[in-house]
Amino acid sequence: MNAPRPCARRRIPRPPALGSRATRSRGHMPRLRFSGSGFVMPFDRRKQRPRTGYAGLAAAALILALAAPPGASSTTAVLTVSAIVNPNCTISTSAVSFGRYESLLANATTPLNAAGAVNIACTKGSVPKITMDLGRNPNGGRRYMAAAGASGPADTLYYELYQPPSAAPGTACSFPGTAAWGPSGAQTFTPGAPNGRGSRSYSVCGTIPAGQGVSMGSYADTVVATVNF
Repeated sequence: MNAPRPCARRRIPRPPALGSRATRSRGHMPRLRFSGSGFVMPFDRRKQRPRTGYAGLAAAALILALAAPPGASSTTAVLTVSAIVNPNCTISTSAVSFGRYESLLANATTPLNAAGAVNIACTKGSVPKITMDLGRNPNGGRRYMAAAGASGPADTLYYELYQPPSAAPGTACSFPGTAAWGPSGAQTFTPGAPNGRGSRSYSVCGTIPAGQGVSMGSYADTVVATVNF
């Protein structure tokens, strides 16, 4: 008689490990893990992937727009700048120095000539006119130099002042002069148009007529030059 065969053991399958394909595909509940603070649900990093797409990009753009400062605005205004340039002139002179007048020798028949200058600087656009008075010892519309301590007509020396032959600055004198330089009218000198930058010089042409029998001594006069503009 045959002996009875032992019964075969039936293997009971173990539940799949947490996070395995079996648990993901079959919907097994993950096992809880116990820690000192209690049971903890296991965390599967593979399931926590960031979601991307149009909705995510739109949300990010909205956050950036709300965080950005508001755009700057501007407005304008007109600033008026003004100034007034008044006409003006300055004037200075260089003396007419005749030197020695030899009434019995060289200047018995020949006049003695000398040149000085009047210098002006005027605003551009102005129209300067230069006049000269008859000095401190006028007589009959003429200019006279007086000797130091003069006491009579014998102690004065007649002389003449003329305008330069041209209104251009720096024009030299031409003798005998033709246009007397005086206090008014035709005796007023009108120089060229000023440039508004620097001083311009104009010759003053002086002559002591020949043959004047005057006393020895030093003679002088003072003439006032005026620029009108």
